[in-house]
Order: sequence, then structure tokens, then C-alpha cells
Amino acid sequence: MASLGYLYSLLLTLVNFDPVSFSPHRSTPEANHKALFVFGDSLFDAGNNQYLNASVEGSAVIWPYGETYFDHPTGRISDGRIVPDFIAQFANLPLPPPYLEPGAHQFSDGTNFASAGAGVLPETQPGTIDLPSQLSNFRDMKKSLHQKLGDKEVKKLLGRAVYFFSIGGNDYINLFSQQPKAPHSYKRQYVAMVIRNLTIVLKEIYDLGGRKIAFQNVAPLGCIPAVKSGNPDVGSKCLEEPLKLARLHNRALSTALKKLENHLPGFKYSIFDYYNALGDRVNDPSKYGFKNGTSACCGSGAFRGSNCGTEPYELCSNASEYVWFDGGHTTESANLQLAELIWSGPSNVTGPYTMKQLFEQS
Repeated sequence: MASLGYLYSLLLTLVNFDPVSFSPHRSTPEANHKALFVFGDSLFDAGNNQYLNASVEGSAVIWPYGETYFDHPTGRISDGRIVPDFIAQFANLPLPPPYLEPGAHQFSDGTNFASAGAGVLPETQPGTIDLPSQLSNFRDMKKSLHQKLGDKEVKKLLGRAVYFFSIGGNDYINLFSQQPKAPHSYKRQYVAMVIRNLTIVLKEIYDLGGRKIAFQNVAPLGCIPAVKSGNPDVGSKCLEEPLKLARLHNRALSTALKKLENHLPGFKYSIFDYYNALGDRVNDPSKYGFKNGTSACCGSGAFRGSNCGTEPYELCSNASEYVWFDGGHTTESANLQLAELIWSGPSNVTGPYTMKQLFEQS
């Protein structure tokens, strides 16, 4: 017969059970320790923007951001956890803290450099931490690690780490909003400029010791409620011009990463087809357990595409029924589904490596 102490401990385990923390996706404890370094925009920002001196829109430090999981705003632009949080949990790591968060940092587990509003190009949204500036912060972090761990351990840590990116969407939203009728030839030149600048950053990370890169490609920009809100007549459909820009970028990104793999020894990468995975949930929400893929849970105006948290605004009663939490960012429920595809999705969704495979690589 089982002892009372055993039954009590079992009861505690069941009461405190977290299906994500105990997910079968997680790496085995015996695996060599790997860090997670996060770069990008508002989809991945864990709260860096709240520590900027400039007043940057979208710092998400007001209610109802954070309502689902954290029960308070954290700077994440969602009702709860964002995709990098889930990836960290799958990999047995703590949630990557914002790089700019005051206090001591355990950089050996990784950190989050992402900034809401950021682009690959510095001119996309001045006042945010653009991608070149995130790279500069990474260099500073490496110097800090050198002082703590020494050259040999830092080289090992950075070589084993995974570098996770979500960047580029703001560059194209900026282009579409400023030049909606730009000729196709100019759009191609613009995409080439973004990819060229992105490649420079990736090569620099490689030179600094990084070997394993993971990307989620650019979203179906024409389906974002905030982008659609200026054209409410589009209804449940998506705007085609922003979609075309995203597709141009995603094809060029895939080509660029393949070239880097061919030219840089030891370089490995993963691309998650965010464009189609999110588009599927927008266009057929009920298939994935959602009731609404068109409008946001929180906001005002057409598609609740703006002003979440700023009165007057509407707030749905159950964010998990929505793909979008606000006018440009997905709910925790959607983020979990997306993270699972990034971690161990099929090869037509995430490849040539999944993130799980990148973490398992030595």
C-alpha cells in the first residue's frame, strides 16, 4: 500500500502540473547545455522597449497585456507567453529575459535582444533597437561573458547556442505604408537591401562564434488586423500587396541562408514557414481550435486593429479563442501552436533543421 507521504507528493505534482513545462518536446537533461539568444521585433520582444529612454509605441506595459499567464504586463505584446518563451521551456531553459532589464543576468542561458518596432534597417522605426544595434548589444554581452568565463568557455557556449530571429516585417509594413504603389522593380531592390543587411548581421554572429541560426520568416502581412484596418472593406480576406512583399522576402531569405550554409563551415539553420502557418490559422481558425482569425481580441476600430489597452477599447472574454490578441500580435494559444511547429514540425513547415534538432547538435 502506498504511503501517505508518497500520495501527498503525487497530489502536489498533479496540482502543479504544467503541460508545457512537462512537455515531451523538451530536450533530455543529459544533453549538453545550450543557450538561446533571441533577436527581432515585437513578435519576440520580452520587454526591452520598456527600458528605452525614448517613448516607443508598443512597449506593452499596460493592462490587458500579460493577462493570461503572467497576470500583469511584462512588455511582451501578447496576453501571455510569446514564441521564444515556449522554445526556451521546450529546451529546459528559463524564459529569456530582456537584455536591457536591470539587475544581474545569467547570460550562459541566453537572453533576449528583440525590440518592438525594430527592423533590419535602422531607418524603419527610429527609437527602437534595430537589428544592427541588437548585434552591438550581443557584442557587449560577449565581452561580459569573457570576463566571467574566459575565452575557452565562451567559445564553447556561443558555438553550442541557438540564435533565434523574427525580423523584417516592420521593414515591409513601413514600405507599404509609405509607398503603397511602389513599382515591382523598386520592391525587389528594397528586398535585396533588407536581405543584404540581414546577411551582414548573420555573418558577424558567425564570426563571433554563432553556428546555429533559426528564423521564422515574415508573416502574411496583409492579414494583420492593424494593416487591414485602413481598408475595412476587405472583410475576412487579406490585402494582396503586403502579402506579395512578404513572399518576396521569404524567398530571398531562404536563398540567402542556403548560400551561408554553403560558404560558412559548420553553419546550420532552420526556417519556420510562419507565413503559411499563421495564414492557415487566419483563414481557417476553427480547424486549429480558434473561433476568430480575422479580428483581434483587444482593440478598437475595424478588426479591433488598434489601441489595445487605451480607452476606449474592447476586450474579448477568452483570448484563447482568438488568433490575434491585438492588432498585430498573436495570442498565447496561437504562440504555443506556432512554437510547437518551430520546435519539431514537419519538414515542409520547418527545415532543413527543426529547432529541437539544432539544440541537439553539439
